[in-house]
Amino acid sequence: MTDPLDDLRALLGAAHVLTGTDVARFARDWTGKWRAAPLAVVRPASTAEVADCVRLAARHGLAVVPVGGNTGLVGGTANEGALMVSLERMNRVREIRADSRVAVVEAGVVLSDLHDAAEAERLIFPLTFGARGSARVGGFLATNAGGSNVVRYGSTRGLCLGLEVVMADGRVLDLMSELHKDNSGLDLRDLFIGAEGTLGLITAAVLKLAPLPRHRATALANVSGLDAALGLLHRLQAASDGAVEAFEYMPRSYRRALAAHRPDLEPPLEAADHAVMIELGGLSRPLGDALEAALGEALEAGEVLDAVVAQSEAQRRRIWEMREAAAEITFTRLPIVDSDVALPLDRVGAFLGEMRARLDQMDPGAEDLVVAHLGDGNVHLTLYPTRDDEAHLDGLREMVEDEVVRLGGSISAEHGVGLAKLSTMRRRKDPVALDVMRAVKRALDPEGRMNPGKVIPEE
Repeated sequence: MTDPLDDLRALLGAAHVLTGTDVARFARDWTGKWRAAPLAVVRPASTAEVADCVRLAARHGLAVVPVGGNTGLVGGTANEGALMVSLERMNRVREIRADSRVAVVEAGVVLSDLHDAAEAERLIFPLTFGARGSARVGGFLATNAGGSNVVRYGSTRGLCLGLEVVMADGRVLDLMSELHKDNSGLDLRDLFIGAEGTLGLITAAVLKLAPLPRHRATALANVSGLDAALGLLHRLQAASDGAVEAFEYMPRSYRRALAAHRPDLEPPLEAADHAVMIELGGLSRPLGDALEAALGEALEAGEVLDAVVAQSEAQRRRIWEMREAAAEITFTRLPIVDSDVALPLDRVGAFLGEMRARLDQMDPGAEDLVVAHLGDGNVHLTLYPTRDDEAHLDGLREMVEDEVVRLGGSISAEHGVGLAKLSTMRRRKDPVALDVMRAVKRALDPEGRMNPGKVIPEE
């Protein structure tokens, strides 16, 4: 059999088959925890070239691992000896169809570039998070990313109308529908969103756009507790006719870490035990009055202790930067137990209270860091244990899992599963659901070559 690297170079050209030191930027993910030692990284420029690479990998028995901006947090691109497929050259926004409010894009488009293309047409693609300057379409689809605007617009799955996917055998599955309703059989699109490349490789998508808000109102508010924060959210939704776009929780533990690691981000408000960042967005009327009225009512009710409303775009961006610094702050220390969980909104307070109490019992010197998309119940709880043995770390993971499951939550909200949460999936996911996932994997990838070892724990 011929050398696969020679075949790949003949297919794509030597410049687009990276080996040796040229793969350094793909050899670790953003966290630095998960490493990759691929056979090569290929950079196809079209769906046809992706399909050719996947067929070639099949002939040579190579695993295929897709990579976008490599901003994942759960080891989704870690591999040994695989063929990594980078979609960075497939970076065209093919079309913005303003009348239909859709964007047709390739999987290598950077999220911030999609934002810019939509805004040029007075539209928005509402998915946003801190890594928007490097995360790519294929990656946020593969992980069903969430971000800060889920409370109004939903997560990635709800923002996608159609997909193009290269299957494990190199066939191209064309699901590039622009329809909002299509009841013609199984909804195959949703199989691939959130599958982290384990069923096929996403090469293009049709994404929903929304009108660009003409008015925004942004604030930072100290609140008396999580119940008060939830009450404030309901006040704001009622006062603004449902215009809350972001409602982010930044308690004292987070503000303390922010002050230590980003002293340049001087906050406009004294730190308190509980704080929320709020943003409203609307088309027809200014929302500052509605925001200030709701804050005033909450202040009188004792729910809000203090608040500041952004008076300029610069102040608004500074408040957002405080929240979006979370990822860079979280991974500044080791050892770490990083949790990304979803809970019913009215149970977030109970979850965090129980976590602090149980952490004090299991590891009295451990610290925690909390930040949350409180509007949709997504909590990022990071634990910094006092010792680094795997049994202790796994015990802390189980502690978190116990409370999440007891309160009716999910052990993974928006970061994906990758390698990091395989043991959690094995312990906590319904066994029948795991059997169905394995059956789907075997049907679509019978040789198990598409991003192997991720998402679905082995039997």
